[in-house]
Amino acid sequence: MPQLLSLQTGSARRVRIHDRNVLTAIHKQPVAGRLEVMPLGLAGDEQADLSVHGGLDKAVYAYPSEHYPFWRQARADAGLGGIDDALPWGSLGENLSLAGLLETGVWVGDVLQFARCALRVTQPREPCYKFNAAMGFTHASKLMAQHGCCGFYLAVEVPGTLQAGDSFELVAGPRRLGIPEMFRAKLFKHLR
Repeated sequence: MPQLLSLQTGSARRVRIHDRNVLTAIHKQPVAGRLEVMPLGLAGDEQADLSVHGGLDKAVYAYPSEHYPFWRQARADAGLGGIDDALPWGSLGENLSLAGLLETGVWVGDVLQFARCALRVTQPREPCYKFNAAMGFTHASKLMAQHGCCGFYLAVEVPGTLQAGDSFELVAGPRRLGIPEMFRAKLFKHLR
């Protein structure tokens, strides 16, 4: 059964990216204990740019933990980190670090049914320059696009609470549009 390995929140703060001070909340930190899940996201979590993150349809960002070894290797290949590069949960800006559920098994409209809340899959995450800065190398977004390891946004279907270690069931939605297909379509649209 799929499981929530770690739960993260972050505060919006200014960081220097390409000689500009940019507001971002991509730096998420693990939260211990049970956390409230409300219609606009997790208690204590902020989004800096509501035109691309946050709101009802992008209230929570989930990411498969299975991709973390790929990112550790990509950082090592870029000359960053090393053997002790932990790359802790939340490093990709996700609120939920999941085990047992990849993008290839997720469709828009599917529901992650937890014991105390339900989250509906809405769309894939699109990589951006803030992701490059968080990962520490300029082609991180390109790698995410090439490999389709984007994670997905969730709307809060039933508010409640979550805690690291909670398991969940994937309840199938209409199964018309998969996350990988939607991700490729969004990227193609931006390339035109």
